[in-house]
Amino acid sequence: MRKLAAFPLLYSIIIPFFLVSCGNNTESVLPEPEKEEEVETEDPNAPPKTWRENWLEHELLLTRQYYNDSIALYYDEDMDEKITWPRRALTKIWNYTWKTYGGFGPDTRLRVALHGGTYGGGHPGYYLSNSHGYINIIDAGLGTNRWLDSIGEPLDLITHEVGHIVEGNSYNTLNSPAFPIWGDSKWMEIYQYDVYKGLGWTDKATSWHNRMLLVSDNFPRTGTFWYRDWFYPIYDQYGKTAVLNSFFKLISEHFPSTSIPNGRRYTRNLNFGEFVHFWSAAAGSDLKQLALDAFGENDRNGNNWVTQFEQAQVVFNKITY
Repeated sequence: MRKLAAFPLLYSIIIPFFLVSCGNNTESVLPEPEKEEEVETEDPNAPPKTWRENWLEHELLLTRQYYNDSIALYYDEDMDEKITWPRRALTKIWNYTWKTYGGFGPDTRLRVALHGGTYGGGHPGYYLSNSHGYINIIDAGLGTNRWLDSIGEPLDLITHEVGHIVEGNSYNTLNSPAFPIWGDSKWMEIYQYDVYKGLGWTDKATSWHNRMLLVSDNFPRTGTFWYRDWFYPIYDQYGKTAVLNSFFKLISEHFPSTSIPNGRRYTRNLNFGEFVHFWSAAAGSDLKQLALDAFGENDRNGNNWVTQFEQAQVVFNKITY
């Protein structure tokens, strides 16, 4: 997949485990509803029927396939219009995310651009950034036939990109100060599990959980299991969905930021000790030992984060646990 850009504005999605097929049972997660009502096309507030891309190298004319109060879904000409499951999946994912993480600006609609092969990978855009015109959007591309699978790679791809909107501008603050620490996919591993579980997609959540338990990385040290040894224990023992939301709320309230049009922007990134400190505050418990067990004493640059952690407790002493 083509790498599009780096955070804070855009991402390429690079997740090797997407290559695991989930078969051709395209509707087991999202069965067709008895009746799917379209919003009246003459609605004066309807999104435009066509939309020309004007970001990165993207310049295709997109056609609106569906919209409601939550999403506006567009396809390029290579997408099969008969593929309708993204309507239901994205409506559910976005509504759950909006409710869980406190909303993302004055416009409730998520714009979605799906490509059938011209552009690969995925990236988000944020309502606090002009990269896509101050809107929340996900843009994702796969080969046309791969979009037939509604429970495997395509579902994981679009959910992943929505997760970047959470880390990129939740609580009215732009950027992800934790991105240099957890990279493109580590936060998504627990976010996606929570979404699948929260939406009652039990088989999907279980399958995802079992896969993530096996995923290891070489940062901050070789053999790090981010999901198994860090995120899932925090999620399971300290409040589940609430602890994930609490992390973003706390950094928006206490981490350095500056005013920008319509919101705020973080002015620097977290160091690893601050990262552990804020997660400890979110959990309401000192997670130093859990972090030592999961990551060792050094960050990916070889710095001892325990010293940073102790300093963070002094600098950010209004958050306690």
